[in-house]
Amino acid sequence: MAKTVVGITESVTIIAGKNVKTYAVFDTGARLTSIDIKLAGEAQVGPIIRTTKVKNPSLKVKTTRPVVLIKVRIKGKVYECEANIQDRSHMTAPMIIGRNVIAGNFIVDASKNLKKFNEMRRLKGMPESHGIRRIADFSGGKGTKK
Repeated sequence: MAKTVVGITESVTIIAGKNVKTYAVFDTGARLTSIDIKLAGEAQVGPIIRTTKVKNPSLKVKTTRPVVLIKVRIKGKVYECEANIQDRSHMTAPMIIGRNVIAGNFIVDASKNLKKFNEMRRLKGMPESHGIRRIADFSGGKGTKK
């Protein structure tokens, strides 16, 4: 099956008790998809199927997060996946699409939609990102430098 090229940010729809459209960052460094706790409530996701421990690289601590099964529409196609729930209010986007969805389905072109990504960062009071120069294809490799 052909992979879809996506940018670093894309419009997605969470399909649960209520369908909610939002923006997500495609993060090849994240193993699992992650959604903001308020977004999870708005979309009425659930039930919690398990918990997972996630290491925060900046704080160097592990936190336990609840995990739910969700469906997410990306570029017209629906994917079912596990997603952890956390407070993402201080982060760039309310949702991260992790490798559990990216692998085998998408090629992430980090230069695509960089303007939108930086606009999202500015709205959160964060500095712009200038150094993204990587295209990741998770068909088993680790991506290629451009």
